[in-house]
Amino acid sequence: MTLSTKYNPAEVEDKWYQYWLENKFFASKPDPEKEPYTIVIPPPNVTGVLHMGHMLNNTIQDVLIRKKRMEGKNACWVPGTDHASIATEAKVVKLLAEQGIKKSDITREDFLKHAFEWKEKYGGIILKQLEKLGASCDWDRTRFTMEDDLSAAVIEVFVKLYNKGLIYRGIRMVNWDPVGKTALSDDEVIHREVQSKLYYVNYPVEGEEGQFVTIATTRPETILGDSAVCINPNDERFQHLKGKRVIVPMVNRSIPIIEDEYVDIEFGTGCLKVTPAHDVNDYELGMKHNLETIDVINEDGTMSEAAQFFVGEDRFITRKKIAKELDALGLLAKEEDYKNKVGFSERTDAVIEPRISTQWFLKMADLAKPALDAVMSDEIQLHPPKFKNTYRHWMENVHDWCISRQLWWGQQIPAYYLPNNQIVVAQTAEEALVKAQEIDPSYTAADLKQDEDVLDTWFSSWLWPISVFDGFKDPENEDIKYYYPTNDLVTGPDILFFWVARMIMAGTEFKEAIPFKNVYLTGIVRDEKRRKMSKSLGNSPDPLDLIAEYGADGVRTGILFSASAGNDLLFDTKLVEQGRNFANKIWNAFRLVKGLEVSDSIEADHSATISWFRNRMNQVLAEIEDHFEKFRIQDALMAAYKLVWSDFCSWYLELVKPNYGDPIDRKTYEATIAIFEDLVKMLHPFMPFLTEELWHQMADRSAEDALIVAQWPAGGAFDADLIAATQNAFDVISQVRNARSSKGLSPKEVLDLHIKGAEANYNAFETMIKKLANIESIVYVTEAPANATSFRVKNDEFFLPMEGQIDVEAERENLTKELEYTKGFLNSVMKKLSNERFVNNAPEAVVAAETKKKEDAEAKIKTLEEALSNLG
Repeated sequence: MTLSTKYNPAEVEDKWYQYWLENKFFASKPDPEKEPYTIVIPPPNVTGVLHMGHMLNNTIQDVLIRKKRMEGKNACWVPGTDHASIATEAKVVKLLAEQGIKKSDITREDFLKHAFEWKEKYGGIILKQLEKLGASCDWDRTRFTMEDDLSAAVIEVFVKLYNKGLIYRGIRMVNWDPVGKTALSDDEVIHREVQSKLYYVNYPVEGEEGQFVTIATTRPETILGDSAVCINPNDERFQHLKGKRVIVPMVNRSIPIIEDEYVDIEFGTGCLKVTPAHDVNDYELGMKHNLETIDVINEDGTMSEAAQFFVGEDRFITRKKIAKELDALGLLAKEEDYKNKVGFSERTDAVIEPRISTQWFLKMADLAKPALDAVMSDEIQLHPPKFKNTYRHWMENVHDWCISRQLWWGQQIPAYYLPNNQIVVAQTAEEALVKAQEIDPSYTAADLKQDEDVLDTWFSSWLWPISVFDGFKDPENEDIKYYYPTNDLVTGPDILFFWVARMIMAGTEFKEAIPFKNVYLTGIVRDEKRRKMSKSLGNSPDPLDLIAEYGADGVRTGILFSASAGNDLLFDTKLVEQGRNFANKIWNAFRLVKGLEVSDSIEADHSATISWFRNRMNQVLAEIEDHFEKFRIQDALMAAYKLVWSDFCSWYLELVKPNYGDPIDRKTYEATIAIFEDLVKMLHPFMPFLTEELWHQMADRSAEDALIVAQWPAGGAFDADLIAATQNAFDVISQVRNARSSKGLSPKEVLDLHIKGAEANYNAFETMIKKLANIESIVYVTEAPANATSFRVKNDEFFLPMEGQIDVEAERENLTKELEYTKGFLNSVMKKLSNERFVNNAPEAVVAAETKKKEDAEAKIKTLEEALSNLG
């Protein structure tokens, strides 16, 4: 069999993915004889396409699921998509506009028909892309948050919570998207630092000619809706203003000066304009001080009739015009450039407008308590645990959840308005009519008007671990009883509260059981400048392009190399190159082994090498198990990587391969293939395509024997002393090679090695050292030989006689120069460390670094002096 000289992912990836699908290796059904291992995918938006965050998140999930499948668990990874109300509606509205159709000109039913058509055409793109990554999801279980059964679950939950008194309708300040014309939850708002202006505006004091209160604001357009000016009662600068009133510029409205410690004395001028309709904190002040609420901005971001000026004009155009008007009136004291954080809609990128609106809310306090207890008691473990404090802070300061959205795409709120303004809530219009007729028997279906709003998309996804198994539709069905609670959840810390916490709340509320046991929180994928990767910045590669160039296995390993839990990943294409190079290294190692001629007539004793590697592999398997248990996926990969690259390729294969052209004995060959099989098993969760290909190259195997369902390497006991002693021998070999290189000697140049140390430490490794270091003889000595270069490994000293190999005088001259330089360097370091001011005042890390320099220089001086002495 001849293998290509380079691993070609394009030749194997589609082949093996179809093979896995055809043989139903991803499928899972309840089996009481097997332990379930369940992951539910964080459902990507149905509008989405694969990005680097998805790559990281889904690679980790696939690693976990593939390992558990090999361990014999009934592995079930449930995929699906989220209907993404705002994003999808925006895309459908845009599509209709391109066809000359306005949303306002068609019925809700027609709009939803267009939306579902769009979803059917484009909505599965991201899931198909995940197949390219190798995701081993049970695709037959794919769910969608707007499918009939999941929508019914959402409506059922709304009614239950309403009847329990936890859902109510009220007027509150919300995040408003003027483009999407809908309320948003906090997580749907992205805060960015922008360059703004701070306008200092003079408010005339009523009844006091020439007296002003100067107030700084970044939003002069909201001046038209001011209801008060607020000062801090402890601010001595403004004691004379207590009890007075000021005149709002332009509209000439008289408003009171109120006092509240909320005002930051240090910000701006220390005086705050209060606009209850357009700022969440002002709203709270307005409620506290019973202030008038004047809404001067329409839902589309234009100025309202109540503004009196610039009615119908955009808020940002108005901002500039008001600044000019104030300046003309002599009321604009000054302008300053100012950087501040502004909220943008995640979906439309519109600047968020705080807005008072009638919305539906879910009371969170009672739901939050058991969800908080579950995490703080470690019934649910967060990985890394540092996020427990963040979680606790959120949950202890939870606010009621605004669950209504002013959209058509989503689950329509099951609230029905009656002619007498009463509301009935029911799962269907028919049930609502029955309830209405209990109030007034004369009501007909025509008298009921369903609420126009839909529910927040999170109100669907917080039910995900239950609803994907039809836990609402059929609470006692086989799936929900077998797979719930799930095992592990992999997601980002940015939705720890908005999704994770809410799923825990839903689980404890509706199933009286937590939805998962572990939450692995990935970091955010950033570029080398630490910027979050995004399309808008143009700093994110297309994951499919990466897969096409480097192979899925290269991309998977590359993205995991720097993906420690909870820490941001600084993505660099070099990491993916490293992943591809690793795949090629494994491929070429297999080519080497399979290319050897095998002889049954020769014998070679490689038992010591095989024993060492088996012990070392068992040691690494134990390390990998510990890493997986602690969700250190990066460390697990690195342990496997080092075992394969260094221990197997650099040492084991070099030790067992015969001289060029010679055959390998059957016993060693079969032991090597057996080792290789265990290595590809260990690597399979990380590199599924390459390993499945090699697995079938090693032997003619049936589907039942496919690697994806092969048994995870069992591991076992290991001899740590043997491993350490062998590593010691490898260190000697490396030092001999370094000595050759530093002296300009060819690796083929045969040398003798003298060892000043315990003979028993090296007897068992003489053959190994001779072969890999090209040593003719090993001599144990008590004195250093003349004209030799030397090195140390731990407590033993080694000498390579160089008589006739090097120019002794030139070597002595070089060593002397290096010794003088090192002594001078040590002297400069000692001056620093003897300076009391430096030692006492410099940061601890700096002093420690200087101390390390001192120790290294002293060790080097000793080595150089010994080397000079050995030259005679």
